[in-house]
Amino acid sequence: MTDDDTPSLQRPTTRTARLSAIEQALRSHTVTSQSQLSGILAAQGIAVTQATLSRDLDEMNAVKVRVAGGAMAYAIGGPSSHHAEDHSSHAELGAKIEQQLSRVLSGLVTSVAVARNLVVVHTPSGAAQYVASVIDKHPIDGILGTIAGDDTVLIICTDDDMAVGRSEWLLSLASQTRDKGDREPNDGGR
Repeated sequence: MTDDDTPSLQRPTTRTARLSAIEQALRSHTVTSQSQLSGILAAQGIAVTQATLSRDLDEMNAVKVRVAGGAMAYAIGGPSSHHAEDHSSHAELGAKIEQQLSRVLSGLVTSVAVARNLVVVHTPSGAAQYVASVIDKHPIDGILGTIAGDDTVLIICTDDDMAVGRSEWLLSLASQTRDKGDREPNDGGR
């Protein structure tokens, strides 16, 4: 019933995990009611009462905003939030996410490599956790999560083919906003 491509994702039965699941649901779906949100959570194995869900939404400062098409849907952060888009604007949402990722990755990714279902991203010293955080904040198909050190991010993908696709996608994003004068045909990234 959900668009979640990570069926193997298991969450503990903690409040923190529930709030994370609610945030992810609001970012990846157009949620127009608490009962719809409850259904999305139930599909992930999270049972929650309406009263608890109300408190959670209030604590997260979730508000109803008008989305494309005129419907009212929950959003975190008010009307300017990117997740308040209608499903008909999914391509536009993807473009916004790619644009945001490109701005970050273009200055911070120094190399990308694939090993089975893993993507290894190298960054300047001290930048890996920021890059991982930016990737983790967006629901990206095929990416289960990241692990970051000082200058290396490990991206865990759902399978080997997805890792190859995501590595090419990340390399493409990292190359998008560089000045054309910086590019040389075979510079291989700096």
